[in-house]
Amino acid sequence: MTVTTLNLFNNSDEVQLHPAGHVFFREGDPRDGLFVVLAGEVELSVRGRRLDVASPGDIFGEIALIEKGPRLASAVARTDCRVVVVNEKRFLFLVQQTPFFAIEVMRILVARIRKLDRELGIPIDG
Repeated sequence: MTVTTLNLFNNSDEVQLHPAGHVFFREGDPRDGLFVVLAGEVELSVRGRRLDVASPGDIFGEIALIEKGPRLASAVARTDCRVVVVNEKRFLFLVQQTPFFAIEVMRILVARIRKLDRELGIPIDG
């Protein structure tokens, strides 16, 4: 995510503080929003296998706002974290008011898909 996009959340009054080890969600949990990391690191895993680490400026849990259903991954704070939760209403507002935010979310999704494909040895076309 770009610094400009991250700036959308720097002055949010909805910042949450979580200690290292905090479980944001587990595979199978209901979906309720995405998270923007302002500080700290969050490990993302599936079936105990680390997929990625979200750090300041990154988002995680974004699939929750695109597809309904249970969470596909787990997210646990590796360090103390400051995050902002973006629910569906806020997400739709951000997409409408700041279309570049939607592009950034799509870029992050594609980057994660490409990374997973590389790790699995599956070539992706496009």
